[in-house]
Parts: sequence; C-alpha cells; structure tokens
Amino acid sequence: MEHVITEKAASAGLITLARPRALNALSLAMIRSLTAALLQWRDDKNVHVVAVRGVSKHVSDPTAQQPFGAFCAGGDIRFFHQAALADDPALEDFFTEEYRLNHLIHQYPKPVVAFMDGIVMGGGMGIAQGARLRIVTERTKMAMPETGIGLFPDVGGGFFMSRCPGRLGEYLALTGCVIDGHQAVVAGLADYMVAADALPGIWASIADGTLADEAMATRRFAEAAIPATAGPAWPPAAVDGIFSLPGVRDIMHALQARSAQDPWARETALVLARRSPLMLHVTLEQIRRARTMDLAAELRMERDLVHRCFHPVHLGRSGTELEVVEGVRALAVDKDHRPRWNPPGIDAVQADMVAPFFDSPWLADTHPLRDLA
Repeated sequence: MEHVITEKAASAGLITLARPRALNALSLAMIRSLTAALLQWRDDKNVHVVAVRGVSKHVSDPTAQQPFGAFCAGGDIRFFHQAALADDPALEDFFTEEYRLNHLIHQYPKPVVAFMDGIVMGGGMGIAQGARLRIVTERTKMAMPETGIGLFPDVGGGFFMSRCPGRLGEYLALTGCVIDGHQAVVAGLADYMVAADALPGIWASIADGTLADEAMATRRFAEAAIPATAGPAWPPAAVDGIFSLPGVRDIMHALQARSAQDPWARETALVLARRSPLMLHVTLEQIRRARTMDLAAELRMERDLVHRCFHPVHLGRSGTELEVVEGVRALAVDKDHRPRWNPPGIDAVQADMVAPFFDSPWLADTHPLRDLA
C-alpha cells in the first residue's frame, strides 16, 4: 500500500507512514496495511523488534534514511465528514479496525519503537501509545484535540490519558492542549526525548541489527536523551484541584473564578469555551470511567461512544446536525473555525443528553470488539 511502507531488515520490521500531504492521517486502507504487517511479523521468528515512523511533507523520498519531521495527525477527518453525510458503512469498519490495531500494538509480544517526531495527534497517538519505547524530539507537537471537532479522545485515549499523573488526563483530554516533547515525558506519554537529528542514525542502527532487542534500544535512547530544562507548562496543583471537580460546569466555574488573577486559568477557560460543550461532558465521563478499566473494556466503551457520536438516536440527529460533522466542517471543510455547537454552552448540557452515549448498541456477544482480551 503506497501510504504505508513496510520492510524487513536484519532482525527488524520497519514501518513508514507515507501520506505526507495529509500529515500521514490514517485511512482505512492504511489501518489494514499496518495490521497485516504486524500480524505477519508477530509470528516471524526472524523479527525481533518493530519500528514505526512518519514522513515529513518536506521530504521527497520516503524510503530515504531521513524522512522524519511528522508522525501522524490522526484519522482522516475529511473521510469522517463525507462518510457520515453519505451514511457509508465503511465508517463503522474504520473505527472497529482502528481500535483492533490499537489493541494489537498494546499487546504486541515484541518491542515496538514509535518515533513521535513532529505532529502526533489522535490516531497517531493510538499507534504510538501502545509502543514499548515512545520517542519524542524537540519538534514534537502532541495532542488529543477531539473535543474541538465534536468527538472524544478515542484510540485508547481514555485508557492512556486517565493514567497520566494526577488529573492531567482530564486537563489534556478536555482542552486538547498541544504539548511538546519534554511535556510529553512529564505527562507519561513518552519515554525518552532525543534530538531530531539523532533519529536517522538510530533508525539505521535498528535496520542493520545493531539495536537488535529492547535492552539495546533502551540503552541507546537513555544515552541520547535530552534532560528536561524546565517544568511543565501547566500548574500541577491547579490542574489536580480544578480538574478533579465533579463536572464540566464545576471545572469551568472554578477556572472563571480564578481568571482575573491567573493567566493559565483564563486561557484554559477560553479554550474550553471553544470546544463542543456536549463532548466535553462525554469526555469527562469517559476519562473517569476509563481509570478503572482494562484496555479491552475501555476500547469497547469507546466503540460504543463513537457509534453514538455518528448515530445519536437519543438526540434525534443525523447528517449535518451531528456534532462531529459540524466540527469537521468548521475546521477542515469550510475552515471558518466557527462551529455551531448544539447545545451552544456548557451549562445547557443536560444529563439525559450524555448518559445514552454510554449505552452500548450491541449485546455483549455481538459487540464488534467482543473478542479483545
């Protein structure tokens, strides 16, 4: 598949995401190619380690040793928009197969190394967070920005974000805040930060068998790691205090109460005011539930949630009335950046709008992810 380049070299399986004009956004065909390669290498005794990278739009040859500069911007949101309006059944396949891929990577019996250089968002996080070694650089821009397009942080986002320190997961999930490489390490969403210009040499060492196992790769990354020079951009005590409050209204009111004297609180309140009010409530509930779930159960919950996002029968909406269709329209189709959310404000969201998102449309034995262990 032209957008996913796979090759075996020495004892490694190498994967390059090569859809640079779309910042390597995932299509259904790319998900299938990734899954096929990982399944094949899982049972190949000659493959000891798997490495994944993305191609920068500034690189002309994706097979070269230096294509770094972007990892993956997420799922193909233009496809989401078109498929939702056309009621295309491929949309259901996309999420089922993407979540299966996420589970496969988390449970993979061989070490996976994810080179999270450049943009790492949404579906790119779903690929990278299951890796044994998650590498960031000074160019990393990481986020789960789904509430800004009328969705929630899926691809296992509830699982890995709820396990961030304190209430950082709630903060990152609700705001969609973009963090850098150092901040990703602090947040527990990366293992090592290394200089971007070191990546080609490390990739070559994996490809030629010099870094033939997890212990060797770990030592190399530890030696190349750049120590943090500053603390996090968020105030940990304020994040823990405010984002542990019972509901989105409480969080927003607490931020507004501090806004006059606290620039961070003021900016955070402004950010939340631009997100989908409905999906802020859904996302907070998702993160809180996920904290006590295992990965398989959390992915099944996300599969229920994403089905409800595109089929919110309890709200009587479809087509252009969907939050996600409106969110993608404003961001990527019309690009006016003025989504018309429904309800338009946080205080207008009622509990009976949120609770049905967590009702599965399937019985346990017919769930599309029923066999995940």
